[in-house]
Amino acid sequence: MTHDPALRASDADRDQVAAVLNEAYASGRLTSLEHADRLDATYQARTMGELVPLTTDLPDVQAGAVPAAVARQTVDAVFSKVVKRGRWIASRHTHLAARFGALIVDLSDAVLPGREITVSVSAFAAKMIIRVPPDAQVIDEVGALFSKRQVSGSGTTTGEGPVIRVTGKVTFGKVIVARTVHDWNLHGDA
Repeated sequence: MTHDPALRASDADRDQVAAVLNEAYASGRLTSLEHADRLDATYQARTMGELVPLTTDLPDVQAGAVPAAVARQTVDAVFSKVVKRGRWIASRHTHLAARFGALIVDLSDAVLPGREITVSVSAFAAKMIIRVPPDAQVIDEVGALFSKRQVSGSGTTTGEGPVIRVTGKVTFGKVIVARTVHDWNLHGDA
């Protein structure tokens, strides 16, 4: 970024910096604490001069990789079981879709692009499990029709972790949002 340091930063500028930071964390160039500190500074920055120092010691991300890393991504399971876990880069808006199958998404080790992300769900005759970090605050806005919805991660926490807003709809299925594997009550015994 070679802009006037006094120039106001846009959301796109902050997203570009977040993409570089996320890639650096995913590749092991930044620790989780460094990543969190720099992301906080990124989304609080008002000028380009505040953004530039956050990535000067990191390699740049190719321009084509930025939209996938920060804008919107979809994880889909149709007539199948899909499991996404480990270290992966989530987007600010992640859409999970399952039809006649099962989708398990673990966000506990994922690289989150900021303090708040939105996970939209769409499940029809399917089971969906979303594992969130232990310190996450979950905002539950999921609608259910002839379905079971279990959100054990909702409510307030210490305020240190990310805010994960879960939206969408489940029909003839099950959606479970949990902090730990023990909260995954897969047998419906709750």
